[in-house]
Amino acid sequence: MSKESPLTHIRANIVLYGALIANLGIAVAKFVAAGISGSSSMATEGIHSLVDSGNQVLLLFGQKRAARPPDAAHPFGYGRELYFYAFVVAILIFAVGAGVSIYEGIVHFQDPHPITDPTLNYIVLGFAFALEGTSWAIAVREFGRGKGNQSWWGAVRRSKDPPAFIVLFEDSAALIGLVIAAIGVWASVHFEDARLDGLASIAIGSVLACVALLLARESKGLLIGEAADPELIASLRRVLDGHDEIDHVNHIRTVHSGPQSVFVAVSADFRDDLSMGDAESLIERLEDRMKDVSPAISSIYIRPEKREDAFIA
Repeated sequence: MSKESPLTHIRANIVLYGALIANLGIAVAKFVAAGISGSSSMATEGIHSLVDSGNQVLLLFGQKRAARPPDAAHPFGYGRELYFYAFVVAILIFAVGAGVSIYEGIVHFQDPHPITDPTLNYIVLGFAFALEGTSWAIAVREFGRGKGNQSWWGAVRRSKDPPAFIVLFEDSAALIGLVIAAIGVWASVHFEDARLDGLASIAIGSVLACVALLLARESKGLLIGEAADPELIASLRRVLDGHDEIDHVNHIRTVHSGPQSVFVAVSADFRDDLSMGDAESLIERLEDRMKDVSPAISSIYIRPEKREDAFIA
C-alpha cells in the first residue's frame, strides 16, 4: 500500500488546515488587542479561537488514529476513533469555550473596566472576520460538494464525517461571535457602560454552548453507531431482489465503522431447492455486486435463514 504524500494529505484535509491556520493567527491578534484595550469580549474571542485551534489539532489526530488498519483486537478497524475525538471536541467547546466565555463575561459585568481605545479592537475584529470568512467559505464549499440535493441541515444529520460539519459549525459560530464582540465594544464605548462588553462575552459563550450541544448530539449518534444512507441500503436491496434464488430479503442492517467504512449484515430466505454449493456461489456473487455499489462497504455478512426464523433471531 502506497503511503499518502504530505501534499495529498493537506489537500484532503484543506478544511481543517485552513481553519487551524486562521484560528492561530486570529487568537494571537485577539489576545494582543484584549491586553491593550482591556476588552472582555476580545479576550473571550481569543479564548474561542484558541479552543478552535486545539479542536482542529484533535480532529487531525483523530483522523490519523482512525486510519490504522484492522487487527486482532479491532477486526473492523479503528474508524470510530474519529467519532470519539469529535465528541471530545464538542465537550471542549462547551466546557472551555462556552464556560470560560460566560465566566469572563460575568466577572467583567461585576467589575467592569472601560475600553481605553476601541480602534485596535475594530482592526483586529475586521482582520479576524476576513480570515474566519475565508475558512468558512472553504468549509461551505467542501461540505456543499457532498450534500447533493439534501438541505444543509439534512446533510449535517446524515453526514458520517465529523470534521466536515464540525469546522462548518465552528466557523459559523466564530463569525457570529465576532459580530457580537464588535457590537459589545461599540455599545460599551458609545453608551459609556463597560458592563455591556461583559454581556457580549456572555452572549458569545451562549452561542458556543448551543453549537457544542448540537455537535455533541451528532457525534454521540455516530459513536453509538449509525446506519448507512437510506439510498445505499435501497441499492443493496435492489441487488438482492434481482436474484430468483432468493425468495425473500428479511432485513439489511448496516452500521458505519468509520466515515468511509460500512459493515453490512443481510438476512435472506434462499430457495429451498438451492444446494449448499450453489448457495455459496450465490453469496460470493452477491458480495461482489454489493461491493461494487459503494467503495465504502468494507465488510458483508449474508445469513441464509427462513423468513419466520428471521423474526425470532
